[in-house]
Amino acid sequence: MTEADPVSGPNDTPAPASNLMLRVASAAVLAPVAVLAAYLGGWSFTAFWALAALAVLWEWTTLVKGPIWVVAGVVYAAAMLAAPVLLRADSELGLLAIVLLFAIVWTTDVLGYFAGRAFGGPKLLPAVSPKKTWSGAIAGTLGAIIIAIIAAGFFGSFNRTAIAVIALILSIASQLGDLLESWIKRQFGAKDAGSLIPGHGGVMDRLDGFWAAALVGCLIGLARGGFDASARGLLVW
Repeated sequence: MTEADPVSGPNDTPAPASNLMLRVASAAVLAPVAVLAAYLGGWSFTAFWALAALAVLWEWTTLVKGPIWVVAGVVYAAAMLAAPVLLRADSELGLLAIVLLFAIVWTTDVLGYFAGRAFGGPKLLPAVSPKKTWSGAIAGTLGAIIIAIIAAGFFGSFNRTAIAVIALILSIASQLGDLLESWIKRQFGAKDAGSLIPGHGGVMDRLDGFWAAALVGCLIGLARGGFDASARGLLVW
């Protein structure tokens, strides 16, 4: 996600510092679990994302109204499960692909949040998400590119230009996923998709950016490497 929308009161005032502490505490618990599941791979990884997909589907169906929206939610949740699992299934580079996804999405989110608050400036898409700024979006993307190049370097010798372009694409995808979820919530007058994660709202609120980045990354990988080497197709150019 890009600069996150702080929790607002009746007058749309910024969230108190305690909400930021809740976000940090929640991330400190959930991030290591996600990384551990990625490291273990196999059924552990699949089970982790199956639970996430079920949580997202539950939040979606409690948020929306109408059969078409429910069908869209099933597709959304299915992609939440399939994209990371297909990438991780690549025995050679699957772990790296997931690690880079985490690094890109989390860096985009964190830098976007703090840069947007620090520098302010023109809004990114005020009709959909009035708190997000161009400064946050740009800072998050640049940071994600740098972190992706550094992280990939620990795993081997990769084409740095290709990694930078992939990071650029996935960072933008992450931000678009965040905006998509914000737009959906606005259609139904909701501030959060749920309340399962303290400081973050629902599971969908936390994973909207990862969902989009993983989906785009998986599609690129499948197009170039097929089902057996999707991570290689994404990362090796």
